[in-house]
Amino acid sequence: MEIIYSPKALEYQEPSHPESPARVRISSQYLRERGFKFVEPEPASDKELLCVHSERLIRKVDSLDFYDPDCPRYPNIGFYARLSVGAAVMAQKRRAFSLMRPPGHHAGPNFLGGFCYFNNIAVAVRLSGLKTLIADIDGHHGNGTEAVFLGDERVVYVSLHQRWNYPGTGLESHDNCLNYPLPARCGPEMYLATLEEALSEAEGRGPFQQLAISAGFDTYRYDPLASMGLDVDDYREIGKLLGKLKLPTFAVLEGGYVPEIIGPAVEALIAGLEEGGALTGPPLGKPSG
Repeated sequence: MEIIYSPKALEYQEPSHPESPARVRISSQYLRERGFKFVEPEPASDKELLCVHSERLIRKVDSLDFYDPDCPRYPNIGFYARLSVGAAVMAQKRRAFSLMRPPGHHAGPNFLGGFCYFNNIAVAVRLSGLKTLIADIDGHHGNGTEAVFLGDERVVYVSLHQRWNYPGTGLESHDNCLNYPLPARCGPEMYLATLEEALSEAEGRGPFQQLAISAGFDTYRYDPLASMGLDVDDYREIGKLLGKLKLPTFAVLEGGYVPEIIGPAVEALIAGLEEGGALTGPPLGKPSG
């Protein structure tokens, strides 16, 4: 599975903010050393963003005309957010892993929040036009992704997340959005059993043409924001369960605030996906560029 990444993701930061450049700097170095192929993305266009977001939100991000305590008004954040969206779009086309920042699953059609400015995975899924199962394994509920796709018959959204944590949503399922709130630090046994149950329920709403993974690693045992008591090896088991769906698969980085474990966790998730039988890599018979 290729890694979609640009060093431009390192160009903005705010001291002490948990969504830091170290998250992708350290993990990209680790994955390069492990022999993964890297591909550099291009920023998404306004036309691409408009398939999910309102023109009003796009202009607010571009002009820094917004206030959210979790989303600093970084200079040129519109460009960096577009680049992260573009990486997700490329990941969908190449069945790859987008290792970019800022994350996206808390951004909705007309709102930002939770370190997210635009919804990377939502734009990639919407542009694909495919019947999609989105599996959100971040420790926080993807309220933005739910807001984008609620009632959309071409998407089923599944989220496992820590109950009562930010943003306080996802306490019950709605229509095509299947939510599984879990206790903090619940551990791998409960987590994996719940994921298996969630995927079984989702499969009954298929068939699907692709799997999109909101890959958050803040579920890690020592993560300060959303620990579910998982170890790095558990991401391989998560990957195996997702891979057993045997669908064309791509993934997009969301949270994860222990930078040193993100690279190994990405590697473990990808290994599990491939072991389980997920279809990764550029589709056969199509150009890889």
